[in-house]
Amino acid sequence: MKRWFKWALVALLVVLLAAGVLRSLKARKVQKETMAAQTAVRAQTVVELGSSDVVQVNTVTLAQGLPISGALKAVSSAIVKARVPGELQGLRVREGDSVKAGQVIARIDATEFQARVRQARQQAQAAKAQVDIARRNFDNNRSLVEQGFISKTALDSSTSTLAAAEATYQAAQAGADVASKSMVDTVLLAPISGLISQRLAQPGERVPVDARIVEIVDLSQLELEASLSASESLDVRVGQSATLQIEGTAKPVNAKVVRINPSAVAGSRAVLVYLAVESAPGLRQGLFAQGTLGTQQVQALAVPLNAVRTDKPQPYVQLVVDNKIVHQTVEMGARGEVNGQAMVAVKGVAEKAKVVSGSVGTLRDSSTVKLTPAGK
Repeated sequence: MKRWFKWALVALLVVLLAAGVLRSLKARKVQKETMAAQTAVRAQTVVELGSSDVVQVNTVTLAQGLPISGALKAVSSAIVKARVPGELQGLRVREGDSVKAGQVIARIDATEFQARVRQARQQAQAAKAQVDIARRNFDNNRSLVEQGFISKTALDSSTSTLAAAEATYQAAQAGADVASKSMVDTVLLAPISGLISQRLAQPGERVPVDARIVEIVDLSQLELEASLSASESLDVRVGQSATLQIEGTAKPVNAKVVRINPSAVAGSRAVLVYLAVESAPGLRQGLFAQGTLGTQQVQALAVPLNAVRTDKPQPYVQLVVDNKIVHQTVEMGARGEVNGQAMVAVKGVAEKAKVVSGSVGTLRDSSTVKLTPAGK
């Protein structure tokens, strides 16, 4: 009885194992059939592409250039400084105020300088009186010498006295001129027309010589000072154009190279290039600008830079050939801009070939596509 039970148990286990194997094989078969069906469905799926999703490979002129950046500066700017020491008076202009060339900005208390002018003039008058006395003595001695009453030595002495008196008078006159100049310097005038960008002193403050009072900038002419390496500067010429994007502005601004510094900056060996910036509303001194300076032009077969895929070991483009996607390997060349769009020269594709643009994304090789005409 026990032997029969054991054989029955073994037979049951064999049947269960066989049933499990059969189920597993059936499940694998079903899975393969499902995958095959999904593959067939995907193969039959048609991707619709609009006219804007496909670009044509054409020969274009690529504008190549150098990246540049820097801060905008006013071509004309000036800092009004105190030329004489004293108490600052009458400073009423503030940041943003408009001034004209020759306009009175402020004054230095002139009390002390007025006294110095009077003193210098009186000293000049006293020296002039000494000249008159010395000249009369000289004239008298010359008459006496001609008449033989005195020796020529006395005449030589009066000549020297007259020359010394005249020199003293001339020095006194120069001192009066210096005092008058200091008096004129108490009035601070705007050297250029423009806007006040900084007020660096306050009314009533006692300022020393060369103290900075206000800064004036003329925003009618702005320029960009760009720093380039020695190798980059070799291709830069006066008259070349650049397109700049300035912070705070939506539209790009054009600029042109007007000067190139003949000397490199000590230490960095950089070369400074100056670009005149076209006037535009809202531009201010100090705004940061960056862009591309066009140095040369190259003609080549080119596609938009974003149309070149790099998710494979070699770059490729997605061609549309007979309504099928073909992944075509390409060799990338020179880069540049065409109407503000980044383009790259490519080798490995024919002219007039249709390439899927970068906005579409990656499509499976050999997948079917349908081109939708514009307006549908």
